[in-house]
Amino acid sequence: MYREPRLTRAEAAPVAYGERRRQERSPASGSVQLLVQDPAVAVVSGSLIDISRSGFRAAHSHSGLEKGQIVRFRHHAGEGFARVVWNRISEGEVQTGFLIL
Repeated sequence: MYREPRLTRAEAAPVAYGERRRQERSPASGSVQLLVQDPAVAVVSGSLIDISRSGFRAAHSHSGLEKGQIVRFRHHAGEGFARVVWNRISEGEVQTGFLIL
């Protein structure tokens, strides 16, 4: 009969992952406008949470953004196109991380 080997506490403990961001982010505030064109055109207003040279994080109420989707953005630090990297939905608020293209 085969038995699974027992793990020590150290072996069974979850692995802690370090910070994976390559650039430092700075807290930010102010509004951000997102122009979403797929599947339908929508203008989404939100608030900046933080910003870096290559991306930003925003809070908004549009739960339809998908990882990999391209949006047009405008906020106090610039404007252009960005790719959705991740979404987090909690208690009716959506937070999205964007990579500026």
